[in-house]
Amino acid sequence: MEVEAILAGLIPSWSSVVLLSCYLGYLAVAGSVLPGKIVPGALLSDGSRLHYRCNGLASLLLLVALLEIGIYMKLMSAVVIADKGLELLSATFIFSLFVSLVLYAAGLKSRSQSSSLKPHVTGDFIHDWWFGVQLNPHFLGIDLKFFFVRAGMMGWLLINLSLLAKNYEAGTANLSVILYQLFCTLYVLDYFFYEEFMTSTWDIIAEKLGFMLVFGDLVFIPFTFSIQGWWLLKNKVELTKVAAVANCLVFLVGYRVFRGANKQKHIFKKDPKAPIWGKAPKVIGGKLLASGYWGIARHCNYLGDLLLALSFSLPCGISSAIPYFYPTYLLILLIWRERRDEARCSQKYKEIWAEYCQLVPWRILPYVY
Repeated sequence: MEVEAILAGLIPSWSSVVLLSCYLGYLAVAGSVLPGKIVPGALLSDGSRLHYRCNGLASLLLLVALLEIGIYMKLMSAVVIADKGLELLSATFIFSLFVSLVLYAAGLKSRSQSSSLKPHVTGDFIHDWWFGVQLNPHFLGIDLKFFFVRAGMMGWLLINLSLLAKNYEAGTANLSVILYQLFCTLYVLDYFFYEEFMTSTWDIIAEKLGFMLVFGDLVFIPFTFSIQGWWLLKNKVELTKVAAVANCLVFLVGYRVFRGANKQKHIFKKDPKAPIWGKAPKVIGGKLLASGYWGIARHCNYLGDLLLALSFSLPCGISSAIPYFYPTYLLILLIWRERRDEARCSQKYKEIWAEYCQLVPWRILPYVY
């Protein structure tokens, strides 16, 4: 009966479709009308530059306030997302599949020669559909790549908040649940506080928009990053004080490395002469930063991300591997991405990259190739 219930839950209901539509519709409107800092993106190969309205934090806070009002007025339930989790998962997956096919078809028809909209077609349908054919497709003035990653990060927090409400209903909101929820909430709020840093990341400046990114942003981020929350809803874990303190240290170290490295990279791209750790930055070939975290390892921001992912899973204890799916997946993904990034940088910077690699031989983890 439980398997039948799960299979039935995988069929999207009209209410789940309405929820998803309202959510995406709100983000589209809020992202367009709410005030926010206008941030110039990376310089594209044709000399053009996109600009992004970074009002994600305002959009998120307003959305949470509106949801709280709706719950207070009994217009909706605080646990509706948790109750319709499978239905929302399947509805979002179908939507992602549809969007990626539309992006593929629209990209093939594009005659634009701009870096953002010029189609990059190999002729292999699976490859072009998976990786995408356009760098920065737009719809009704909305940058879809920036929009989808924003939707995924906010969706992760909304799922977690609904799970937290479910925990309180069941009386299982113990220290493990609180730590997990606290770490994830701080991470998401920090992400939107520093949203402008997203404009200089690999996904935004290098990846084309295809099924890989659409699915990753809309489905994978919210529904798999929250696996620990779903697991804690069904499994009670009692952490010792020592374990809780160790978990907090992993989170804090991970955050310091992740945010510090990304901030240094973003500041360097805006101002190559800005001090790093109080000293003038060391620059290779006038292009590559070799100071601060970037003088320790070539992708040390990935190390911070991995430690953060681990901190989200540690509140679940060690009785099951299920809560560790996210950090395990992330480890595989980042190793794969690091290899792709290395190849791209080697081709782009040539001898400058070779000089940087000689100066900074460590790839992600210092003293480990």
